[in-house]
Amino acid sequence: MHISQAFATRSPEGSEGPDAGRMRARRPARGRAAAALTAAVAFALVLTGCGGGGNSAPKSAGSAADADRVEPLAAPPAPKLPVTVDSADGAKVTIDSTDRIVPLTGSLSEIVFTLGFGKQVVARDITATFEQAEKLPVVTRAHDVSAESVLSLKPTIVLADTTTGPAEAIDQIRDAGIPLLVVEPAKELADVGRRIDTVAEALGVPSAGTELKERTESRIAAVQKSIPDHRGGEKPRVAFLYLRGSASVYLLGGAESGASSLLEAAGAVDAGKESGLDKDFTAITSEALAKAAPDAILVMSKGLASVDGMDGLVKIPGIAETPAGMDRRVVSIDDGVLLNYGPRTDRVLTEIVEQLYAKGGTGQ
Repeated sequence: MHISQAFATRSPEGSEGPDAGRMRARRPARGRAAAALTAAVAFALVLTGCGGGGNSAPKSAGSAADADRVEPLAAPPAPKLPVTVDSADGAKVTIDSTDRIVPLTGSLSEIVFTLGFGKQVVARDITATFEQAEKLPVVTRAHDVSAESVLSLKPTIVLADTTTGPAEAIDQIRDAGIPLLVVEPAKELADVGRRIDTVAEALGVPSAGTELKERTESRIAAVQKSIPDHRGGEKPRVAFLYLRGSASVYLLGGAESGASSLLEAAGAVDAGKESGLDKDFTAITSEALAKAAPDAILVMSKGLASVDGMDGLVKIPGIAETPAGMDRRVVSIDDGVLLNYGPRTDRVLTEIVEQLYAKGGTGQ
């Protein structure tokens, strides 16, 4: 699973980062080191993811300049309801109105808005950080859903994923007779189309889902075509680090961090995964970093800010001795979109490619 399903920590500003809602699903459970790491993260658990020039990817329809906005489909769809769909938790859910929608994760909000239902959304989770959603009331506390807040808005459909909780809140919403659909979370690029299809079907607009899926996949493919040739050299090795300096949480991503798919799509090697880390995250150590030997480091922007930027990053033990630390090569992506695997993933990939293959970078 990716980082948003592993841990939740307070952002540098004291507000939630966009990844925390799904980060609760996993807890390290073996040995004293795992217990200590869990304790450190639990302490931080409250509310919560350089370069330029060179052979960069073409700007997609929405690029870094407007990354805090979603781009709805041109024609608002007309839902065909009622529909009955299968929920990921085994329930069958019948939806007969999309007049008042409550998505309980930022990534689900992104899909709903992009499908053209922004005017019908009446609340948001704290992880919905894009501009169109910012004025909506928040119905989560420390990433736990407030059933009372949700019900007070009289929703006609609630969208959650398998890591949304607590379970009592989900049960309370359902017991009140509100259609609540649970969607499997996204873990990699291959999940983008599935998630879009699932939400579109629930909202009664499967054809709009197909259109959005095709648009998203086409844009992702266009970015990948722009990746520079490695000219016979090795692919750049990139380590995904999860940082929350205010809570002294410093983690190195492995095969299940959620970033591998993006890095591989960008023509890079996930250094943590390749070095043998087959789980989600491990505490950063000089030994682990030496084994990973990254040429560049991928971080969430708030995480980088939480350690006082590049100058603070290289003070973390082991960072300065890596090729990435010596070259001060960091790829920094906005927390609110990095691991969403949704309609804005082409923008994420564009930014990774542009920063990773900047002038003088590994791919040149």
